[in-house]
Amino acid sequence: MVRTTVRLNEALLDETKAIARQRKTTLTALIEDGLRLSLAADHALQNRRRVVLPVASQSGDTFPGIDLKDSAGLLKIMEGRR
Repeated sequence: MVRTTVRLNEALLDETKAIARQRKTTLTALIEDGLRLSLAADHALQNRRRVVLPVASQSGDTFPGIDLKDSAGLLKIMEGRR
């Protein structure tokens, strides 16, 4: 274990101390847990597979009878009720 000094916003430190007391843990343990969570989230983002969305290559208009401004009508068509 290594000792270090960090500079924290006073309100953040007060809130963190209160949470540590509620959880019956130490300030050090709470900070370590937070750092582990943050690092794990960063690793998850780095290891996430990139998704490539398809792009339509055709041009043109909508099918006859489809009004893109009528969301209720579009829903009926998509659900096969029309």
